[in-house]
Amino acid sequence: MVSKMRQASGRLTEYWYAAALSQEVDTKGPVGRVVLGEMIVLWRAAGRQVVAMRDRCLHRNALLSEGDVFDGCIGCPYHGWTYDSGGRCINIPSEGANGAAPAEERRLETYPTLERDGLVWVWMGIGTEPDKAPFAMPHHASPGWGAYYMKTRFQNGVTNLVENFMDVPHTVFVHKGWFRSRSRKRVPTTVERTDHSVLVTYDQPRDSIGFTEKLLNPKGLPMLHTDKFYMPNTTRVDYVFGDEARAFVITSTCTPISEHETEVYTLISYKLGLANLVARFFLPPYTRKVIQQDVEIMEVQGRGLRHYGDTEFTSTPADTLHVHIEALRQWAESGADTAPPEPMVERMDFWI
Repeated sequence: MVSKMRQASGRLTEYWYAAALSQEVDTKGPVGRVVLGEMIVLWRAAGRQVVAMRDRCLHRNALLSEGDVFDGCIGCPYHGWTYDSGGRCINIPSEGANGAAPAEERRLETYPTLERDGLVWVWMGIGTEPDKAPFAMPHHASPGWGAYYMKTRFQNGVTNLVENFMDVPHTVFVHKGWFRSRSRKRVPTTVERTDHSVLVTYDQPRDSIGFTEKLLNPKGLPMLHTDKFYMPNTTRVDYVFGDEARAFVITSTCTPISEHETEVYTLISYKLGLANLVARFFLPPYTRKVIQQDVEIMEVQGRGLRHYGDTEFTSTPADTLHVHIEALRQWAESGADTAPPEPMVERMDFWI
């Protein structure tokens, strides 16, 4: 049975979604996840291949994620029904010493999986085979770069989260002193929308991004700041200093659990020369603090959305990128047999 959320998601299902960090799925036991409202169990079969299947035993709906993995199979904790990596029930202990020869219809739905860039990805298309690769998380293992993941649970939906991750005006209030402080400066901005992305370029080479600047950009080199949204659920924020010898990249891919709950996998990548040695200790607690501030404000907005809905927004030019992101996601969610929103370029200013 397909979840209501997955059924209502239109073309948003036809993508790969991060379901776990690779290190979270080991050979010791299964892992339960929820993606687009569907309960999924992840486990490693023979050859350490990751398997994703519906997290329910066909017998009495007990969760297989509470069971055991053995001999390349997964067993139900309730009555021991056993399933192979193709979702087929191969043993029913109550049917005899060796179990019964199972009927072919005793098979659970499985989902295509891939491991890439330290993540386990699950394809959520309904009746469709993967026709694209998962999003390539930048600099996950690039020479000269340091990188680490953070996994964060938010009480808000994907559209609002990707907007938050690319939103500059909120930083001077939510992250005051930590990431940026109010300067009352005009920020000339260019927004470019394609049929699958929204790119924002900020013409502010002398911008300051808080006290981490002493680590990221100690010489005060001109900075190029860009934010980019990739359909349906990923953002990439780049800070490049000077001649690109130093850079700091924040990439977040969002996995919807329900309409108002999302798991976010954030890859922090940095290229700082010898300062990489310091950054590996300093950056994790700093970035966790900044993300926690977003967790809190997204929960505040989420409570408002659950009461008022999202139809009473009032936008300004600073929200241009939000409007374009919403247009792309709404088009995909509708599943309509129409062309996506047309590409366009807009230039506008806002103040921070």
